[in-house]
Amino acid sequence: MTALAPLGLRRVEALHYYVHDLERSRRFYLEKLDFAEVGASGPELERDGRQRSAVFEAGGVRIVCSAPAGEGGRASRWLRHHPDGVGSVVFEVEDAERCFRLLEERGGTPTTDVQEHRDSGGALRTFAITTPLGDTTFRFVERRGALDLYPGVPRHEAPRGGANAFGFGFVDHLTSNFQTMKPALLWMEHVLGLEEFWEVRFHTKDAAETRRAAIEAQRGSGLRSVVMRDAASGVKFANNEPWRPAFRSSQIALFHEDHRGDGIQHAALTVADIVSAVRAMRAHGVEFMPTPGTYYDALPERIRTSGIGRIDEDVAALRELGVLVDGAGPGAYLLQIFLRDSAGLYHEAEAGPFFFEIIQRKGDQGFGAGNFRALFESIERAQREEGRA
Repeated sequence: MTALAPLGLRRVEALHYYVHDLERSRRFYLEKLDFAEVGASGPELERDGRQRSAVFEAGGVRIVCSAPAGEGGRASRWLRHHPDGVGSVVFEVEDAERCFRLLEERGGTPTTDVQEHRDSGGALRTFAITTPLGDTTFRFVERRGALDLYPGVPRHEAPRGGANAFGFGFVDHLTSNFQTMKPALLWMEHVLGLEEFWEVRFHTKDAAETRRAAIEAQRGSGLRSVVMRDAASGVKFANNEPWRPAFRSSQIALFHEDHRGDGIQHAALTVADIVSAVRAMRAHGVEFMPTPGTYYDALPERIRTSGIGRIDEDVAALRELGVLVDGAGPGAYLLQIFLRDSAGLYHEAEAGPFFFEIIQRKGDQGFGAGNFRALFESIERAQREEGRA
């Protein structure tokens, strides 16, 4: 297939997160993650859109949280069908009109025409499309000096709260779970113009169980994952589906049950120094998914045999903090850790299965196949401990 013209994506600008409890979200972002609140919904949006919204930022990461303010708004419709979760991904684009035209020519389904909103600073142009990611939509925004963050969401005169003490940079990638991901991959290729970048498949129990035993036990996550990338901007989507024989017991399938459909499982946020960031986050009471000590017992050998050779960090510090390491080339690697999902954090199913990943890249642009396995085993342990698997 001839490469399609790029859409002119610049970055993932924001995640629009629908929640039952806006004050709980405010406490999480301001007190736990040291984000600043930079804007909030005005009276018109709350009246006409029937939702209350707050916007949180740290570095180049922006989260919009909206809770229902009565029936009939987008937030209440989302939460009628799903727990708390990402209902829209917002992309900054170079030219909204051009992006709209390309998407429509390729079979994209806009929910609006390009709309222009003006304020005293300038204008922003925006439109949205449906996606194969369940009920999650994509919104595209072109900024021309506008002061408002979004239509009906003015920016605070001064930020409230945190100062990004942990050094968040930007959204490295988004990960979505599907019962069958091929339609989404084709849509990303033929409509968004993305290219396949990385792929892995495994069973978390395949080293210890035969295929027949795995079928009988129905334990462990079988999964396939394919990463799609916009080469011009570096925007990346990791996409997962369950893989037989443990299809129904796969935590991808469990996500589908908990989320009540396909959708975004987690977002990876970059930091410049993951060891310092995680140590400070733990001191702030941020909870992470656990990693067994056996992972670190085997880590020096994995570093040697993977071709990385050596890392700058002390393995003892990584063990203490629960940070994972992976890579495939001399001196090129990445470090990752995963926050506890919202349902586990609040001990409430309606808080949803979404979580954040923290990542530091040190020359490796992949996704860490070994860490993929460690992540999924960690999720399974948490689900069993909480009685959710």
